[in-house]
Amino acid sequence: MRQLVLSLFPGIGLLDMAFEEEGFCVVRGPDLLWGGDIRKFHPPGGRIEGVIGGPPCQTFSTLANLVRAKGYEPRFGNLIPEFERVIVEAQPDWVLMENVSAAPVPEVPDYQVTSFILDNCHLDAGDGYGEQQERKRRFSFALHGRPAPNLLRWITPAALLLPRSGTVTQTHIDNSQGAKVRRVCTGTVRGTPRIRERAILSDPRSVPVALGGSGKLEPGARVPSVTSSDVIVYRWARMLELQGLPPDFLADAPFTVEGKRKAVANGVPIPMGRAIARAVKEALRSETSLGSLEWNRGKNPLL
Repeated sequence: MRQLVLSLFPGIGLLDMAFEEEGFCVVRGPDLLWGGDIRKFHPPGGRIEGVIGGPPCQTFSTLANLVRAKGYEPRFGNLIPEFERVIVEAQPDWVLMENVSAAPVPEVPDYQVTSFILDNCHLDAGDGYGEQQERKRRFSFALHGRPAPNLLRWITPAALLLPRSGTVTQTHIDNSQGAKVRRVCTGTVRGTPRIRERAILSDPRSVPVALGGSGKLEPGARVPSVTSSDVIVYRWARMLELQGLPPDFLADAPFTVEGKRKAVANGVPIPMGRAIARAVKEALRSETSLGSLEWNRGKNPLL
């Protein structure tokens, strides 16, 4: 089953990697990470079997309340309508959208959606499919013109219990101008201090050279952390491990350390992605088998 799948809002492609492992051929749509704009994207109709993707979740995340409390709105807003528009234009046979649990379920004409939450906090075997990290995500699965089955039917709990760890996610980042500069005294002019504003660009942590850092600290720089709900800051190697990635992932990518951490934290963990991709594959196989049986029944009344 070598289906052609379009990935929307792909980021660094963690969900894509999981679907590729399960035999799907994934092509990627535009993403801000690579300078793309979903609003300008128009796919060809009837050429794609499936569409997957996770629109930006900042608007629906609990961390959005912290942003609004400071008088700002999450940067990207609600882009689920753009996801829905692309579905209408592409007319795929099936659709899978992932987001935080509070995100709304997509609504597209002629597509019947089944939505569910993978809540590993309520399962004894970590997340139920062999992942150590706890993570709660909403998945919405839809088929064109017919009811969609619940993918949870094909997600089997892990055989071995695993130790549990907090969720790898992003903390609130203040995007205001005041948070991006610091005031520095550069000297005096006739006894009056000269104050300049300098942009805060670097990560102040001591960073291994292999990850692109200089090892030096920049006083006063902001530190966008990767934390869990109990404010655990993960080291880069541990973060990759929890997301199911190899230790050399992004080693040759021309990203800053902050950029790497943000991109990895925003992605779907590979074990979770594998579980979902396998469930989609089994659901499609089940439907194909059922369709074949119904066709045979029509041809042979004894069946």
